[in-house]
Amino acid sequence: MQPDKRPSSSTVSRQLPDGGLVELVYHPDDEKVRLATSEFGEIKYQDHIELQSGELLEPLRARHSLIRHHVVLFPSQATEYGSVEELAVELRAYIRRYVSFSDTFTDIATYYIILTWVYDRFNELPYLRFKGDFGSGKTRALTVIGAVTYKPIFASGASTVSPIFHSLDLIRGTLILDEADFRFSDERAELTKIFNNGTVRGFPVLRTNMSDKREFDPQAFDVFGPKLIGMREIFQDYALESRFITEEMPGTIGAGVPINLPVSQKEEALALRNKLLLFRFREHPRVAIDQTLADGGLSSRANQILVPLLSIIPDADMRERIKALVLAQSDELVRDRSTQLEALVLDVILQLSEKMPKDAYIPLSAIRQATLSQYVSEFERPLTSRLLGSIIRNRLRLRSYRSSVYLVAVPKGEQLELLCKRYGISRAEMRL
Repeated sequence: MQPDKRPSSSTVSRQLPDGGLVELVYHPDDEKVRLATSEFGEIKYQDHIELQSGELLEPLRARHSLIRHHVVLFPSQATEYGSVEELAVELRAYIRRYVSFSDTFTDIATYYIILTWVYDRFNELPYLRFKGDFGSGKTRALTVIGAVTYKPIFASGASTVSPIFHSLDLIRGTLILDEADFRFSDERAELTKIFNNGTVRGFPVLRTNMSDKREFDPQAFDVFGPKLIGMREIFQDYALESRFITEEMPGTIGAGVPINLPVSQKEEALALRNKLLLFRFREHPRVAIDQTLADGGLSSRANQILVPLLSIIPDADMRERIKALVLAQSDELVRDRSTQLEALVLDVILQLSEKMPKDAYIPLSAIRQATLSQYVSEFERPLTSRLLGSIIRNRLRLRSYRSSVYLVAVPKGEQLELLCKRYGISRAEMRL
């Protein structure tokens, strides 16, 4: 059978049944794509690979728009890097040459880059975010860090969301998204689906397309993978916010950092991608999650996103510094959350409960009156009984029932502890 008659697959990367890896390499000088594999420590480059099943793997064509317009960057070959520690030193020097970060975040960025090249060995991932106003260096950070991540997919807030879904599903690489403060609410909702579903393996985004026969055709898009984003503000969804490790960009350029990126930066990035490709071939089978690195002082969400990163960091002191930074960001998130409407209502309920017998129910009208008297300036819209009831039932998850009036149960025990911790209210000793 002729090669062009066999069932073929356009391939960017693949893990074979025997555990072997296939990776696309692209030579920008001659615009040639090939598939790289590693067998017994030897790297081979092939125009196509025939599997035992008869399937023919062919590289994504070089003239594909994602490659031609440099939306996705690939290594050109696998080159020697020495040890993992030596590779980390090179990456750290590369970052410091072009971006101004704090020392701890430089370490985070260094090992996040390495994490992206073996991300498929983990089931949960953190996201990296550069936050600041225009001119603060967000785009520079995304350009420099993104260029050495695994199969970076460069996009911007000007992009529509649909091609981002398709690109992530096709490339299975690292999303680099600039200006992620989408203007329209529907775009923000679609973007949020990518971030919410993309941090945990096995939760594809489902979308419906129309087939040629005018029939609805549900499709699943795999959006799991590492992500780097630049934003001016934060997401209002605190659950989504907790998935990010954030660097507040200083807006100043450090000593020795060039104002404009030189041409050599792209050459350096390609050389590092080539070394990181060999790292992937060598280390991918050995990388594993280390659950002993979970920290009781961190929330379950913080541990969930942080342990994969910590699992590839050999230095114990560095791990502790990174934990401290993430803990500080988590505490700040809790403080921000304490100003939410739910926190204000919970605080009022707990205040009222102090004046009532144990296990008593509080009238909804009393909660509304006390909330308005203390926090009337906090509400952008009228605090109706319906809105207040929805907050209590659907957000705080407190029990209520109707007698002659609506009554609300006071939280206690473990429920009280969890609510106080979530909303930053220091009343955990009450009614335990």
